[in-house]
Order: sequence, then structure tokens, then C-alpha cells
Amino acid sequence: MEKVSILWADDEIDLLKPHIIFLEHKGYEVLTSTNGDEALDMIQEHPFDIIFLDENMPGLSGIETLEKIKERFPHIPVVMITKSEEESIMEEAIGSKIADYLIKPVKPNQILLTLKRNLENQKLVSEKATLSYQQEFRQIGMELSNSLSPQEWVETYKRLIRWELELEQSKDQGIMQVLQMQKNEANVVFSRFIERNYVNWVNNKAEEKPVMSHTLIRDKVLPKLDQTSKPLFVILIDNLRYDQFKVIQPLLEELFRVEQDELYYSILPTTTQYARNALFAGLMPSEIRRKYPQYWIDEEDEGTKNQFEAELLGEQLKRFGKDIRFSYHKVLNLNAGKKLAENMANMMDNKLNVIVYNFVDMLSHARTEMELIRELAEDEAAYRSLMLSWFRHSSLYDIIQFIASKKSDMIVTTDHGSVYVKEPVKILGDRSVNTNLRYKYGKSLKYNAKELFEIKDPEQIFLPRIHVSTTYVFARDSDFFAYPNNFNHYVNYYRNTFQHGGISLSEVLVPIAYLKAK
Repeated sequence: MEKVSILWADDEIDLLKPHIIFLEHKGYEVLTSTNGDEALDMIQEHPFDIIFLDENMPGLSGIETLEKIKERFPHIPVVMITKSEEESIMEEAIGSKIADYLIKPVKPNQILLTLKRNLENQKLVSEKATLSYQQEFRQIGMELSNSLSPQEWVETYKRLIRWELELEQSKDQGIMQVLQMQKNEANVVFSRFIERNYVNWVNNKAEEKPVMSHTLIRDKVLPKLDQTSKPLFVILIDNLRYDQFKVIQPLLEELFRVEQDELYYSILPTTTQYARNALFAGLMPSEIRRKYPQYWIDEEDEGTKNQFEAELLGEQLKRFGKDIRFSYHKVLNLNAGKKLAENMANMMDNKLNVIVYNFVDMLSHARTEMELIRELAEDEAAYRSLMLSWFRHSSLYDIIQFIASKKSDMIVTTDHGSVYVKEPVKILGDRSVNTNLRYKYGKSLKYNAKELFEIKDPEQIFLPRIHVSTTYVFARDSDFFAYPNNFNHYVNYYRNTFQHGGISLSEVLVPIAYLKAK
């Protein structure tokens, strides 16, 4: 391993000889300079990992040297060392993006601590995270072998995501593989859990049933509506996974207090047509079809399948006696987002404002279809990073900042998540079979029933029966459906893409967070 290389610039460098010897004994390489101009020349010729810079040097001052270093080498950390405790000097140095500062006389342990904080912090954090996960691996494994409740599954999934986000900072590929194996195991067990319990949940025959798509507004939104005197905003980001919510959470916490960070269960199929219509209607899909036929469009019919969400929301509010002013806006493109951001003030007279943002879902589809997006988001960590980058510069973030400025409360949620698919499952059907890769329905499907979750009576789980013999089947874990014709081409095209509609932790367990205005 190469030595860490330090440049120490100080006009009294001879007095610092004991410190330099101390650092060399600790394994660091230390080069010295007595003035700013010489230091700049040395930086030009030698790749330093960190620079110690005296604030009060003759000729080019420490602050002036710092400015020139940052112009040419903005990523090298600089530690300012000063005799003065004057606040103006500190502010000027900090404003110039120093990594740290020390007050003379400095002690060897102070220097060592600064080096560890600036150069080894990432390594130390990742080592600690790796060790902590190794200790928790066995505990999570034991929990997966038990019969978990719906809420215990929520807590287990949260822990797995927390470890994934912590460990991805590590360079230890071995521990990431162990975590991925444990996530795969959890998905297998979770799929069996859903298959055992789903029918009872949707038929209200279970002692313990989770909050689901069709009960979300009743259970989580309406109570908050009654608790606030200001407008309540509900932001629904289509296809937002829990891990993606966690990476944007620090930005939200600059503006709000995250009072509740929860997960609820998306209904099956975990797609927009079913899960989001159920969310806004407060009803399961077949119930919407019966009660509001004018607001339901079957998959086989032409037209957008989610064009009546505002009407379904209005009907649900009426059923629960909420005679209030509300607005509903759906953002499908950049211009619509900018226009909405400019007109936010018009919503402040409403009791409830719902905004649906479609970007993440479009990103998921674009990643499948476009080679460039696939390269930018080649794995789950890159997918999260791309989503965070979009969010930071989006009109949605502008809208959220406006909501915070008005001291209004906000709920952030989604309709379903997505899963990174890997393994093909063969299925055969006629031309009328739907195109989704994670669930299929039809009257003449052929498949191996052991490889999927099969529902022969759609009404059993409140899904529309399109034909007398309609069957629904759902892919589990990271599987996806593929036709035997042109099988290899199809598999190579869709493997390692993000899909939704089936049963996995990241599709079914999705975020709902309540954010209180600061």
C-alpha cells in the first residue's frame, strides 16, 4: 500500500521537526516548504494526499496560497494552521473550503486525528460497518427462518436497506456479495409469506393485516388531514423504492422533520394501473370496476389506464365525509413540472393537494429501452445515484421547497416499487396476453405452477375477471416472464433491468413518510 503523502508549508518548519518525525514513524511521507510560492511549485510536481498550511507566512499568505491551491487542485484537502483565533480569519479560511483547521501550538495527536478524519474516515467507517453487519448477519438469518408478521417484515427490510446503503461505501466486494445473498434469501421467504397471506388480507380474514394500497389514504392521510390547520400536500412519486427514498431523505430533512418513516404493502399486481387506482379510490380494482365503471379501463381497452385518479380521490373523500377543497396534479414531463412549480401559490387555499410525479417510473422504463441510461444506471447503487441527481435539480424539489417555505406539512409516498430482474421463467400464451414481465393474465396461459404465484379465480383477490377462465400469475423474487420463442434474445434484452408487477420486497414494501414543517 502506498504511503500517504503530506505537504507541510510553514515558514518556521524547523521548529516542527519533532512533529514531522512523529508522522514519519507512523508511516506517512512528509515533504516541507517554507513559503507559499514554493508550496505551489511542489504541488504542481508531486501528487499530495493532504496539505498542512500555515496561515501567517511572509510573502504569499496562507489564505492567498489556499485560494491558489483550490483554483488548481480543488479536491486536495487543506488543513489551515494558525496562531490566531480571530473569527474573521477562521471564516475566511472555512469559506475557502478548508478541510480542517488547527490552532498553534499543535500537538502530535491533534495532527494524527486530523489525518484520520480527512483521509481514513471513509475507510474506518466502512470497516466498522462491515464488522457490524457481520455481527448482525446471523441475527437477520435467524429472523428469516421464523414466521414474521407483516410489521416484522417491514423492520427486516428496513435493516437490509440500511446495510445496503452503508456497505456500498465499502470497497469490500465480499461483504456486498454476502448481503446480496441474504437479500435474495429474504425475497424468497417474503414471496412465500405473501402467497400464504395475501388472499386473507384482501378479504379481511386475517388477525393482523398491513396497511395496503386501498387503505392508505384512509389509514395514513385522512388522520393527518384532521391534525393540521394548514394545507396538507401529498407527493406521490411513481415507482419510488424505499432505498431511493432513503437517499433523498437528507435533502428533505434540511426542510422538514421526518416524523414518520414507514412502509406499506402495495397490492398485486404492483403496477400503476392497479396499485395507484386502488390507492386513490380506496377500493380494490374489481370493486372500482363495479362501483365506478366510468372510471375503470381494462388492460385490453385503449386509452390511459389512470386518467380518472382525481375523480376516484374525490369519491373516496366523499365516502369518508370529507367535504373539502382539494387539488390533484399529475406531472408527466419537464414543462408540466416547471409550470406547476410556478403556480404553487394557487394551492394554498385547498385543504388537500395531491401531486403525482412520474419521473422515476419513466427512468425505469428508459433504462430498459435506452443503452445510455442503462450504462448510467448499471446497477442498483448507480440507479439510486441517478435518481438523487435528478431530484436535486428537479422542479419537484422546487415544489417541496415552496411547501416548506409555507410551513405546510407533507406526505411523500408512492404506488409501487421495482425489482432488478435476473432469472427468466418460461410462459406461453396467445396474442391477447398482456406484455408486463412480472405478471401475466389470460385464458390460455401455459407455465410451471411451481415457478410462480397462481390465482385462477381473480375475484378471490379482487382483480377484474376479463374472461370466464382468466388466470393471473405473478413472478417472484427477481424472476421475469419470457416466451420460448426467441428466448435467448428476449432474456438478454430484459435481464438486469428494473421491472414491476410481481412479488418482491422492493416492489411490495414501499415508503410513506410524514414530514412536519420546521
